[in-house]
Amino acid sequence: MPIPRLTHSVTRFQTPPRVVRKLRRSPRTGLPQPHVKIITREFAPCRLEEHYHHTLKDDLMYMTYKHEHGPRPEPRQIRKAFDPEDPYSKFRYNPPVGGNQVWRKEAPPCTPENVVRLERIQLHSFVKEAVSNKSQLLAVLMQMKALTGESFQGGGQHAVEGLQIVRGKKSVGGWLRPGVPVGVKVDLRGQSMYDFLGTLTEFVLPRLREFNGIVLPPASASVKTPSSVAGVVSFGLPANAMMFFPQIEVNVDAYPKLQGMHIHFITNATGVGAQDKARALVSGFQIPFIRK
Repeated sequence: MPIPRLTHSVTRFQTPPRVVRKLRRSPRTGLPQPHVKIITREFAPCRLEEHYHHTLKDDLMYMTYKHEHGPRPEPRQIRKAFDPEDPYSKFRYNPPVGGNQVWRKEAPPCTPENVVRLERIQLHSFVKEAVSNKSQLLAVLMQMKALTGESFQGGGQHAVEGLQIVRGKKSVGGWLRPGVPVGVKVDLRGQSMYDFLGTLTEFVLPRLREFNGIVLPPASASVKTPSSVAGVVSFGLPANAMMFFPQIEVNVDAYPKLQGMHIHFITNATGVGAQDKARALVSGFQIPFIRK
């Protein structure tokens, strides 16, 4: 078998050949893209992340553990509304009889691998004035960029999507049309997520006099709702609370108008009791709850 001939050879005292790789350009932004996906790792020890792995994770495993005797029974087969083998209804929307019954979805077995954990934090802000004038989004874009460090349509391949503009999906009452920008959202993961959580619990919430905690539903409230199996904890902050963030407090006059935002703590918990597990996790990060 003939030996393939090398294009470039390097001797002992020879300068290695220069390999020039032409970077691609993003079709959306026109900025050059690297040939590999860039994933940023943690650059400093994260106190809240270590607190979860060393203390909170064991406590949550103890609090939420549910012992099961033997294997689980097979799920009950719910018949469809139409015969799936009927050629006249084969490609029609075929919902199960009695609804999807999402509130009856069982939680996965309790193991050390699926202990409830925080996957991401989503910040969302709605600007009603942007429906008639999209330049009203500039202030909230500046605000979110200062809070999270993410930019809109940043160049290159990243593990996060950065700032995203929320657009209308359908017509509502004649004043909202599809494609019209109405807000801004951003997803935080990894160290940026824990940094924002630390800032929220140490600088913002203690300085809010009217905030006593996230309001819990009454004890008589029904648990057979889709939100009870979602594993998401959400609450909102008014516009006057934005000035308590150190990133904005240092230069409040730079923002024409501050906007409030919704904060969603999204966990990996699913099934019956998922929201209770998510609340136990969030309360372990010093976020209070109150029942009225």
